[in-house]
Amino acid sequence: MIVIVDYGMGNLRSVSKALENLGGKIKITSSPQDIQGADKLVLPGVGAFGDAIEELRRLNLFDPLREFLSSTRPFLGICLGLQLLFERSEEAIGSSGLGFFHGSVERFKSQQIKIPHMGWNQVRLTARHPLLEGIPDQSFFYFVHSYYAVPSNRKIVMGETTYGEETFPAMAGTETSFATQFHPEKSQKAGLAILKNFIKW
Repeated sequence: MIVIVDYGMGNLRSVSKALENLGGKIKITSSPQDIQGADKLVLPGVGAFGDAIEELRRLNLFDPLREFLSSTRPFLGICLGLQLLFERSEEAIGSSGLGFFHGSVERFKSQQIKIPHMGWNQVRLTARHPLLEGIPDQSFFYFVHSYYAVPSNRKIVMGETTYGEETFPAMAGTETSFATQFHPEKSQKAGLAILKNFIKW
């Protein structure tokens, strides 16, 4: 069973429908117990870092998420779901993230680019991962964001994207976790391939 975390800020319908259409068995939940008992977990997200952390804490999901991340079960974070894995964000000074990845989340600084970064962009693969099986280098994915992750450890970066003069991690992962700054559920063939790999993972 793939559990999708519902904390009021996720693009739940499109993510769940994409996974179901690919053959996944889905449960959308706000229950800490469901998260603790999940075989696989998806943390989607659309919105602001501080508001998301506040909701996760209000719903008593913060600690169960941290516990799940420390296990060996497969985890997928999407968009804000990637940013929440870090320790802090410029979007919400003083608000602590899940801290699974060391580092911060920063706002695009160039005055020469349109913010938010919205639309299709290429991803240069920088590492191998089970969720990237069959994904060609320089594939296009769909982005919508104003902030990006700046990890302390570059080894977690699975792929990078350049927007204007700034290059940022488009994907981060470990042996048991994977997260994308883009929306795989909106990224057609390449994005659906990542979701299918997650189901098989």
